[in-house]
Amino acid sequence: MYALLILDMQVGLVHGPDKPWRGPALIDTLNGLMGSAREKGAPIFLARHIGPAGSPIEPGSPLTELVQELELLGNEVIFDKKRPNAFAQTDLATLLSERGCEGVVVTGMKTQYCVDSTCRAARDCGFDAVLIANVHTCSDTQELKAEAIVAHHNATLAGPFCRVIQAEEWTF
Repeated sequence: MYALLILDMQVGLVHGPDKPWRGPALIDTLNGLMGSAREKGAPIFLARHIGPAGSPIEPGSPLTELVQELELLGNEVIFDKKRPNAFAQTDLATLLSERGCEGVVVTGMKTQYCVDSTCRAARDCGFDAVLIANVHTCSDTQELKAEAIVAHHNATLAGPFCRVIQAEEWTF
């Protein structure tokens, strides 16, 4: 079984000053993936990135809240993380193992940080990783447009770190 992992779809990142590339379309596709996961009984995990006390993303900050556009039913596992890698200093690996998951389907934000490091870490933690090519995103940087960042990571991560699949091709 594969679990759906949604990274950092938080108010501060999605609705902040640097809008993510294809944000509304990504949320629509995430909601569809959550529906598919529920139909097959696959667990759904949502990570929120938090920072130290006194930072804009300190625990409890409104910026760390999950965006309202996600269709959550209340049976999802929501956890906080302090590192880009969702496995680092969290119980994610244990929670996946307890649910009999052999793999994790990685989605969310930001491509070049948390999505990248989580995909790279999954196999080291004993899990197959699947990156949904059209369901991760980021904002433009001074060096690169978000579309180029996403395309680069889809190409770089495919093979040695994870399988890269379009949302329409994935089934739980």
